[in-house]
Amino acid sequence: MRTREGGRIVDEAAVIARVRTGDPEAYADLVRAHTGIALRAARALGAGADAEDVVQQAFFKAYCSLGRFREGMAFRPWLLSIVANETRNTVRAAGRRRTLAGREAALIETEPLIPDSADPAAAALEIERRVALLRALEKLSEEHRLVVTYRYLLEMDEPETAEALGWPRGTVKSRLSRALRKLGRLLPEFEPREGGEEGE
Repeated sequence: MRTREGGRIVDEAAVIARVRTGDPEAYADLVRAHTGIALRAARALGAGADAEDVVQQAFFKAYCSLGRFREGMAFRPWLLSIVANETRNTVRAAGRRRTLAGREAALIETEPLIPDSADPAAAALEIERRVALLRALEKLSEEHRLVVTYRYLLEMDEPETAEALGWPRGTVKSRLSRALRKLGRLLPEFEPREGGEEGE
């Protein structure tokens, strides 16, 4: 599998094979390719100011667990499942949950800067829509919030979402369908890029 992120292209199978033979630069390639999405995931899931520590720990745990990584699997969903676990552990260990305002600020901070040429009204509307979506997400159960976050905020496809969450694809479809229906009631203007899939 080839992936492009942060301006780099990584042939994951070849890089992982190099890591397993003891090439430290090969793992650095994986880290560079996936740091951006790992940080977005940690922040979206509530790590806030601890996101960088969470991601660093997740990459360390992924490296230590690479012997159990199944050949042919995609690295990104596997890594993001570790990021999600580390985020939960960090939030629990700190004895606090991120406030909604903190999540909103953290997620908006990870967005690319709006170009000067952009229409200020359109840019403001986009930020307003993201904040409204995050507020609505807070009203969902954790499993529904997770599936929508992975599927739409992190832009993962259905198989990647299933792999990252450790759920069967049918469970992803049914939970996503229910979550989108609930979001539709909470936020009538919410329109995911792909329509909600009906549950089984």
